[in-house]
Amino acid sequence: MPTVLITGANRGIGLEFARQYAEAGYRVHAACRTPGSADALGSLGKGVKLHALDVTDHGRIEALAAGLEGEAIDIVINNAGIYGDQQELGKIDYAAWEEVMRVNTLAPLKMAECFLPHLEAGKMKMIASLTSRMGSIAENDAGGVYIYRSSKAALNAAARSLALDLAPRGITVIVFHPGWVKTDMGGAGALIDAETSVGGMRAVIKGAGPKDSGRFFNYDGTEVPW
Repeated sequence: MPTVLITGANRGIGLEFARQYAEAGYRVHAACRTPGSADALGSLGKGVKLHALDVTDHGRIEALAAGLEGEAIDIVINNAGIYGDQQELGKIDYAAWEEVMRVNTLAPLKMAECFLPHLEAGKMKMIASLTSRMGSIAENDAGGVYIYRSSKAALNAAARSLALDLAPRGITVIVFHPGWVKTDMGGAGALIDAETSVGGMRAVIKGAGPKDSGRFFNYDGTEVPW
């Protein structure tokens, strides 16, 4: 049975990833901060195992990896992410900036470090991290949003290096712009729903391999410039 590990799985895109992979017959390790209150996640069935995880706590990431020692994991999806407050020039909340970097940038790399043995034991050997077009330097023609943009640009750079470093181990590393999705972060006015976004990303993941490592994809499989 193929296995996937998803962070931030209690709502929005993460919850939809868990739902779709569970329906496809995957064993799903669904991680979130408070699984006891994640009713929708808990209702997905016995193929979904819930784990308490705050991705800013590296000790908890290490403990989760130790608890799953010996288990092959085919796909790690770094979905957990936050936006941050006060991003207007002259009013930057620098403490918020540090927190966003811990969640959006540091955590995905720590997950990769800790779950390398599990991925090497899997068949697909895939790390997929959710970034954003707002992290694309080439597409930044509006300015502003310093905190979120920089956290995703840094994630992109880390993922690109990770792809090169893990190539000898046969591990594929890709990043996704999930689209503007109707979630708590995206808002009701967003363009697509989570089902469409996740369905597209799953199709890309299924077809991706070592030749695609280090690429930046839109949810529909088109490439996004760095």
